[in-house]
Amino acid sequence: MTREEEELLEQVVGAWRPRDRDGGARAHPAWHDLDEAGRQQAYQETVRQRALEAALDPQGLSTTAKAVLARIRG
Repeated sequence: MTREEEELLEQVVGAWRPRDRDGGARAHPAWHDLDEAGRQQAYQETVRQRALEAALDPQGLSTTAKAVLARIRG
């Protein structure tokens, strides 16, 4: 894997997502720069990362879960 591919993967695995005009989450721009194998790897790494985050959180929540709850709660 090249350094550029590693950087794209790191961006995609993170919890941050851009928002559309209505506030809805969109795919990370780096997702579109990954090939099929990179997208599969990003998915697998995201699942692993979120499980680790939830295991370390006192409430058992991942960063994604926290972001979703924050939006629901306003």
